[in-house]
Amino acid sequence: MEDRRLTINAELRAAEPTPQAPTEPQDSDKQDKTDNNPQPAKTAQNSPKKLSGYAIVWNTPSKDLGGFKEVVSPDALKGVDLSNVLMLNDHDYTQVLASVKAGTLKLTPDDKGLYFEATLPDTTTANDVFANVKAGNLDSCSFSFDVDDGSDKWEKDDQGNITRTINQIKDLFDVSVVAVPAYDSTNVAANNSDNKDVQVNTRSYEQFIKGENNKMTEKTIIDNNEKTETRSFEDFIRSHGEMRDGLATSGVAAVIPEEVVTPVLELKNSKYNLAQYATVKTVSAGSGHYPIAKRNNKATLATKEELAEIADVDANMFEDVPFDVKTRAGKIALSNEVIDDSAVDIVSEVKNQLQKLVDNTDNQNIMKVLTSATFKKENATSTDDLKKIFNVELDPALNKMWLVNQSGFNYLDTLKDSEGRYLLQPNPTAASGFSLFGAPVVMISDAVMPNNTDGSFPMIAGDISEAVAVFRRNQVTAQWDKFDQFAQGLSVIVRNDYKPISADAAINISLSNGKGAGK
Repeated sequence: MEDRRLTINAELRAAEPTPQAPTEPQDSDKQDKTDNNPQPAKTAQNSPKKLSGYAIVWNTPSKDLGGFKEVVSPDALKGVDLSNVLMLNDHDYTQVLASVKAGTLKLTPDDKGLYFEATLPDTTTANDVFANVKAGNLDSCSFSFDVDDGSDKWEKDDQGNITRTINQIKDLFDVSVVAVPAYDSTNVAANNSDNKDVQVNTRSYEQFIKGENNKMTEKTIIDNNEKTETRSFEDFIRSHGEMRDGLATSGVAAVIPEEVVTPVLELKNSKYNLAQYATVKTVSAGSGHYPIAKRNNKATLATKEELAEIADVDANMFEDVPFDVKTRAGKIALSNEVIDDSAVDIVSEVKNQLQKLVDNTDNQNIMKVLTSATFKKENATSTDDLKKIFNVELDPALNKMWLVNQSGFNYLDTLKDSEGRYLLQPNPTAASGFSLFGAPVVMISDAVMPNNTDGSFPMIAGDISEAVAVFRRNQVTAQWDKFDQFAQGLSVIVRNDYKPISADAAINISLSNGKGAGK
């Protein structure tokens, strides 16, 4: 999940462009100069407008974020790829101000924080942002990011004050200029023509508040003297299954604590699980029927006369989807060295491996549903064929997307229209970073979605949330096992099922890579 934060003491500055001195004609120009044809000096030009400051300031506490304060560790950006970071206006990907990839945004971690310098383009948006920062009308900026699970440190002092330390940022998405301040003592400055510093706020936790405002901060701080399910689960792992105090059990297996399982099943730390696009339902029974509201473009409200009974709406508003959850088992391998090392966060290690098992299981089974006989199959030899499928054969009410494998994506990435423009267009909000005909493109592994036997590329177009339902029983159990003479670890059991919903919500496409495909 992406978080957005304001930065205290960001020191954002708008550097006033300075005129460049006129230049004299070069020697080659002087040779052609005559009394009747004088060569004037080149006119002065303004240098580009620039913004600079600190996007992140280390070890600077935020204001109260709902029961706790937050600081960012100086090591939080170690190993983080900053090559794709953008500078945006208000986190809007349609209003790009600068880019690391383009060389117009420079990010430099130093002893104070993450320093940035942005060279602004000569666009209406950029000029407006610069003018508003300089005038003090726009006085905030923020950064958006996500974190590595389990990397946060929580501390509670004697006065009951709680502090969260972000030790490792997973991805830094953007640095943005925004309008709403959220920190009390944030300091940034825009240098105006009088060289006076204008104090502004530069860190926002608006996104955090929006998602967390109504939640209790519970089970976050673990008292060393308190026995919790998570601590009991750690003891269970390190004792090779001997210690079960504080853990619920199902038969001979231990129930993995909810705080460990929930982030995995909710895909909070996964970017490549197709279940995030499907309809996911939690069920308490092993089998049954689940009514799922479906798209209906024919249902209308009936005209009602005064005092008359309300007429029935002649439309099937729900899809009755049967489910029968299956037991799916996997292995989480753990070495004795890892188990015996108290410095290793063994629970996080188990959670990471469990996430991979869930991701792989979801992807394979969702693809089985999408490639089944339930959904229509089409052949395409040109982009015109793809357009027809996309525009005509799929309901415009669908929230459409494209699923392609690596080989198919590589092929599409080479296609151009009649004017020489690439068909795949940049879309930072899409998983692949690109869109086709305005719909996001999601690229998955060739191993999950292999090429067809005839060499054509498999594609799926449609609305996955209308096409596939994933049913989960949230209780996940684990049992300590010796796999063979060399390996041991946890045998994990997950219970879920995968079913189609609406047969017209997706179409299977075989795209041939003939000469006409790029037409």
